Amino acid sequence: MHPYLLFNGEIRKTSEPLVSPGQTGYMTGWGIFSTLRVSDGVLFAFERHYERMQADAVRLRVPFPFSQSELRRQLHELLEANSAPDATLRVCIVRNRGGAFQGAGIERDADLVAFTTDLKNWGSGVRLTYVPQGRHGASPFAGAKINSWAQNLTWLEDANQRGFDEVVLLNELGQVSECTSANIFVLQDHYVLTPPLSTSGCLPGVTRAILLEDIRISGLTIREAEITPAGIESARQVFITSTTRDLLAVLEVDGRPLAQDPDTLARLQDAFVQYRSRYVREHADQYQTVDV
Repeated sequence: MHPYLLFNGEIRKTSEPLVSPGQTGYMTGWGIFSTLRVSDGVLFAFERHYERMQADAVRLRVPFPFSQSELRRQLHELLEANSAPDATLRVCIVRNRGGAFQGAGIERDADLVAFTTDLKNWGSGVRLTYVPQGRHGASPFAGAKINSWAQNLTWLEDANQRGFDEVVLLNELGQVSECTSANIFVLQDHYVLTPPLSTSGCLPGVTRAILLEDIRISGLTIREAEITPAGIESARQVFITSTTRDLLAVLEVDGRPLAQDPDTLARLQDAFVQYRSRYVREHADQYQTVDV
């Protein structure tokens, strides 16, 4: 984490004590968040992240009194404070009131907290393992990106200790949903498939949405479809997507090597990178230069 964070409109040092146990969301995970890629000082796909956070806030009853322009302005102040033109940024809205253990003297309905960190090199690919019953596709909260992340962290830590990089979370029907912090795609024939939001229980990732809605590759059709573990194991290529990873190949599942189609994956990755570059050029005038 970089030296400064954003806390309710103020730039503060990350070492400062700023919260109390009586703020409900910090003890229960009652809040929402999003992770953004900062590229050349621009918050990539900011509008998509904002809209998802706004929708999740309604579902989780988390106060969200921030306009798009005001939130963008505050986040850019954080980038300037940390001299972070190329970074990963996480923004959280934490609910402060509610429940039996709300503390006395809580003045704000919610806290806005954001911080940045360096971009991570994820390597050439990942090794996955399955987790049954990891998502509940029929849950009314399926797909919400909430601060209560302990289950994901536990599954990830267990996988790491067993030599895996991430997990494939299956839903109650045994179908593929997602990873703990990434969506998943498979290449079958000329189709690039990813689990559907309506039934799988996966999060509506921003990179996932861009691939589905805005990326066009000659000879390929990108769409949603139900996927089983057998579909992963028989695919020409499996890859995961996230704000921090872009598109990253899956090398094996449970120790079984998977087929690789690096040429097709490179075409998809190049198209995505070109999309991001266009976005950054088109939105550069909304930001001042972040000095390094």
